[in-house]
Amino acid sequence: MQNVTEWIEVRGARVHNLRAVDVAVPKRALTAVTGVSGSGKSSLVFDTIAVEARRQLNETLPAFVRGFLPALSRPAVDTVEHLPAVIMVDQRRLRGGARSTVGTITDIAPLLRLLFSRAGEPLVPHADAFSFNMPAGMCPACEGLGEATVVDLDVFLDRSRSLDEGALLCEVFAVGSRNWQILVGSGRFDPARPVAEYSDAELHDLLYADDGIVAMEFQGQAYNASYEGAVTKFRRLYLDQDPETRGGRTRKLIAAFTTTACCPDCGGTRLSPLALSSRVAGYTIADLSAMAASDLVTVLDQISNPTIEPLLNALWARLEDLVGIGLGYLSLDRRTASLSGGEAQRVKLVRQLASSLNDLLYVFDEPSIGMHPRDVSRMTDLLRALRDKGNSVLVVEHDRDVIIAADHVIDLGPGAGTAGGEVGYTGDVTGLRGSGTLTGRFLDEPVRLKPDHALREPTGKLPVVNARAHNLTGFDIDFPTGVLTVVTGVAGSGKSSLAHAVLRVQHPQVIAVDQSAPGANRRSTVATYTGVQDRIRKAFAAANGVHPALFSANSAGACPECAGLGVIEQDLAYLDTVTSMCVACHGRRFTEDVLGYRLRGLSIGDVLESTVAEAAEFFAADRKIASILGALATVGLDYLRLGQPLTTLSGGESQRLKLAGHLSEPGGVYVLDEPTTGLHMSDVHRLLAALDRLIDEHGATVIVIEHNLDLVGHADWLIDLGPEAGAGGGYVLYEGTPAGLLTTEGSHTGEYLRRAVGGAPILGILEQAAR
Repeated sequence: MQNVTEWIEVRGARVHNLRAVDVAVPKRALTAVTGVSGSGKSSLVFDTIAVEARRQLNETLPAFVRGFLPALSRPAVDTVEHLPAVIMVDQRRLRGGARSTVGTITDIAPLLRLLFSRAGEPLVPHADAFSFNMPAGMCPACEGLGEATVVDLDVFLDRSRSLDEGALLCEVFAVGSRNWQILVGSGRFDPARPVAEYSDAELHDLLYADDGIVAMEFQGQAYNASYEGAVTKFRRLYLDQDPETRGGRTRKLIAAFTTTACCPDCGGTRLSPLALSSRVAGYTIADLSAMAASDLVTVLDQISNPTIEPLLNALWARLEDLVGIGLGYLSLDRRTASLSGGEAQRVKLVRQLASSLNDLLYVFDEPSIGMHPRDVSRMTDLLRALRDKGNSVLVVEHDRDVIIAADHVIDLGPGAGTAGGEVGYTGDVTGLRGSGTLTGRFLDEPVRLKPDHALREPTGKLPVVNARAHNLTGFDIDFPTGVLTVVTGVAGSGKSSLAHAVLRVQHPQVIAVDQSAPGANRRSTVATYTGVQDRIRKAFAAANGVHPALFSANSAGACPECAGLGVIEQDLAYLDTVTSMCVACHGRRFTEDVLGYRLRGLSIGDVLESTVAEAAEFFAADRKIASILGALATVGLDYLRLGQPLTTLSGGESQRLKLAGHLSEPGGVYVLDEPTTGLHMSDVHRLLAALDRLIDEHGATVIVIEHNLDLVGHADWLIDLGPEAGAGGGYVLYEGTPAGLLTTEGSHTGEYLRRAVGGAPILGILEQAAR
């Protein structure tokens, strides 16, 4: 670490559960902020330091410019001093629409276009001619989207019927309508005969022909109508319209009778024939864009051209950064909207590595999410590279390897929610180990494999046949039922493809519990989502002899000033929108009259401000409420407030919230995608207990896609895919109990599991696996 003589100083931070925190963050160092889930890490790093840095930077800009920037209110903190300019690299998914790809977001695509405009054969000396976002390079048919909206004949046409019976299902061609009369009056086919009996020529005329005249009569007047097949007319009337001018009825018709398919003109490449005519090393730009980044590096290594060497070096360096951070399996034409939160965060990191700016503050939110242990070391190398360029790097993290790689650690706690918000330790990693905090105690804990006598016996199996989605190689495999199965492998090896694109398709009864937000808006809370809000309202109503609607912040009891939100947003035109606590209800969301009603001494506002753990104790006599809140505590969410909006939950918290709802259901088959996301090392064991309960008490089958080695060691059965990502993966390297993976050659998971088990006990485990 470089000599540290400067610090970012925070005084009196009170955001969310922070208890007037004072802390100093070293500049030009890699600092990890740790602590149990809900201890206040994000509140300190993102909601205090990063927000204040961005707010102060925005204040230096003219008022007119600030009107185009996101509104940032001053956080609840006394002072934050010596702040550099901040770059927040969080887990929010990348946007940009259908035209945004990995290549465009990382700025690799412009370099590739320049390569073809300088070295392509035949030469097309304009880089714009290779861009699907520019008129010169986009496919004229799909306008660079790679997809075309086509009429879905399966829902547009019932071939078992005749035209007289309404074979054309779209209302535009309803029996007796003018459009129907033109088709029937054309004399090209028998309207009484089922369409299934039409010849190919007749079917073509019915759907696609655009020639000829049909003599018609309307209100006693004869006229000639131009003939158009049903699909041709539908396209002209609706699909060829400017999308911006489509009304609601048009959009509904299009949604009902069309589907999206690969553009037939460009084959999904998005590019014009001219762009696809030029080649470098025998490849078109579409060929190179469709390759995994690691394969593209290999192709570039084979190109020797001194005149474009600086360009090749720049391309190579960007791609190596992508590969080095564990995203070598991504192709440049991959849409950014399809990336996971962890992938999006790492792509953003690649963009920053190309910058020559320094003395910046980089803030990351668990950058190790979604990464195999093999790739975490690569990621920490890149974080150090940012630091070594003279930047301050601040990371919210749970991963042991990232914490150990840090120059400085700030550990918050000791607990979550109201039990957290204090600084338990600051200093180096050596000091953390002896600090007595939960992070320090768990930092060097070895992974423990489940002993043989504790392994569950499968109750059956779910066979998967010919698994071929994405990079999977067409293997057959069985998922045992009644046990905990963990699917492992490096990122991009095919885990999600196997579990979601194959297993769930072949076995539709499988329930996916993913990290997507549970259909929330800013009025949805933990209490409303879980259903305890209704029982709480009824309990207050019964205790006070009034109507339950009074105890709803969305109904009769809502504060009229803030409409039950607890805050007032003041729009100051081109200045920042100011969000302030409602002075009428003081943030409690209810009228004073409603807050005057009590249930065993507490108001409805008090109850909704309480944590799950506190509420469980308060409602211990209500079996239904206690059961629901107990399930939340089981999955490690006892620190959430009952009135906490669901929009504030992380992906991992959202997944565990949904998982809690299944803990009381009788046996089902569940697929979980990295449920340890956002969990402290000490909380992972609580999650394991929840999964055990789901299996042992309710006869469930649980299949988990996971990198966390504690969960891997706890499995009854492992399926390890690989050996690499993308085209280098998709094979089953191992299936069996965890101990057997320790001796599996070529498995990256096996290698890191051996390291994590560690010490003398590993010798006995290896001998046992060998036997």
